Amino acid sequence: MSECTHCRQNKNHVCAYKTKKRDGAEYTDLIHRLNRIEGQIRGIKRLVENDAYCTDVLIQVSAAKSALNSFNKILLSNHIKTCVAENIREGNYEVVDELVATLQKLMK
Repeated sequence: MSECTHCRQNKNHVCAYKTKKRDGAEYTDLIHRLNRIEGQIRGIKRLVENDAYCTDVLIQVSAAKSALNSFNKILLSNHIKTCVAENIREGNYEVVDELVATLQKLMK
């Protein structure tokens, strides 16, 4: 993770945004997954625009939700293995509370 530009320029700046530099393989995988999901959403929109039968639309929505869930699992796994582990190694145990809060939001 890195600080935002304002944080580097002004140490008194309270940052509401965190960033993470992803390696090439992780970045490429996530972007490809998002592109496929985006295509699925456009396909669902076309189904609705073309008055497709309800169950056909519902099945495609379910597939898109499944793809988003898969994306979340991969992103969460990467987050734990990199950001969380790095913060713990540096003695920042607040990251565990942040992770717990994130998991609670994901499980709603």
